[in-house]
Amino acid sequence: MADESPAENTAAQAAPQIQMRVLGQFIRDMSFENVMAQKGVSGDVQPEIAVQVNLDAKKRPTEHQYEVSVKLNLKSKAKGLEDILFLCELDYCGLFHIEGVAEDQLHPFLMIECPRMLFPFLRRIVSDITRDGGYPPVNLDNIDFVALYRNELMRRQAESQKTDA
Repeated sequence: MADESPAENTAAQAAPQIQMRVLGQFIRDMSFENVMAQKGVSGDVQPEIAVQVNLDAKKRPTEHQYEVSVKLNLKSKAKGLEDILFLCELDYCGLFHIEGVAEDQLHPFLMIECPRMLFPFLRRIVSDITRDGGYPPVNLDNIDFVALYRNELMRRQAESQKTDA
């Protein structure tokens, strides 16, 4: 094993160690509306599901603590029809203690890494809700939070260019 040069050793010591702990997680708001059951309609239908994801993050009063919220909206229609089967809304939050992240990297960290930590729990809740609602369990595909973040940045940039013009 090669010895580290003094410059490499100093750089390694100077780089802050990122620390992230999940302090808690909870459902802030949840709604499942079984539209088909309310109409008194039953039968086998193939659901077609549209998913919308919104993210939010905010600083908490305690130093190094943040609250990150993942809001999901699911709308299911019968395949080939306009009939709505169910609507599901879920606002799932995590409380995080984060240290060692550079200030300019904090926003992407909160909007990418924190939702990644919450996603498996959120997926399980959606699966349970839809199954308990009388439908096949919805197993959400993985969400690319990096692409979601980049798309939001591009959308905001395009929006600011429209207002500047």
